Amino acid sequence: MCRLFGLHAGTDVVTATFWLLDAPDSLAEQSRRNPDGTGLGVFDEHRRPQLRKEPIAAWQDAEFATQAHQLTGTTFVAHVRYATTGALDVRNTHPFLQDERVFAHNGVLEGLDILDERLREIGADELVLGQTDSERVFALITASIRAHHGDVSAGLTDALQWLAANVPIYAVNVLLATATDVWALRYPESHELYVLDRRHDGAPEFHLRTNRIRAHSEHLRERPSVVFATERMDGDQRWRLLDPGELVHVDAALQVNRSLVLPDPPRYPISRADLSESALHAQHTSV
Repeated sequence: MCRLFGLHAGTDVVTATFWLLDAPDSLAEQSRRNPDGTGLGVFDEHRRPQLRKEPIAAWQDAEFATQAHQLTGTTFVAHVRYATTGALDVRNTHPFLQDERVFAHNGVLEGLDILDERLREIGADELVLGQTDSERVFALITASIRAHHGDVSAGLTDALQWLAANVPIYAVNVLLATATDVWALRYPESHELYVLDRRHDGAPEFHLRTNRIRAHSEHLRERPSVVFATERMDGDQRWRLLDPGELVHVDAALQVNRSLVLPDPPRYPISRADLSESALHAQHTSV
């Protein structure tokens, strides 16, 4: 499963350091599933989006992912890719950027020919530069936001409702960020996505880690923030699993709004047994 991480610090410009992989020699065991790419997105102090990302074709290419990346900004998105569609190419590596928004995704959907036809119908196919289902999903979301006159929540909801009704879905978990807002959606229940609300009674340090993504920030010691991740990253009891179909929006003032926008399962659900061997391996890697 691709790993997702999102961080919103509100209006504060903060510095955070990210590591996306452990040292290469600790990951060389052949029994482990090697990641296929890593990336970071941030909106800097001038509210401009910045992307750093790199495919990983072999472990000798993993230096980018193992080194510390220090970023300064208001919102951050990190992603570790386990490929199901698309070559190991920077164009297929998350996060993606469209209309000054940063996007990352995990999961699997099929019926890409149906989705491609829909993108052509609405004039959004030119947004897709690579081969992944993720970038296609983002293009659909972007076009829907445009159709809703910039209302991101409405556009995101409309796009995911179209997917749920028209293409086979195993999981579509998304993070979408601007300089001032972050949106997260979990759908359906196949993969987990958690939120950590650190706006009140903040911990004395900000140092979160899993086997894949680690984040540290001195600026966020006892400062408010909201974090999203595919795994609980520490022992904080405030980690909460999003409900299937739940959309969480965190605005510039760190106000958190939750809504159940996809109450029903996909019309064409993909079960775990339906996944190809490669997709199953990518979606259910243990590291």
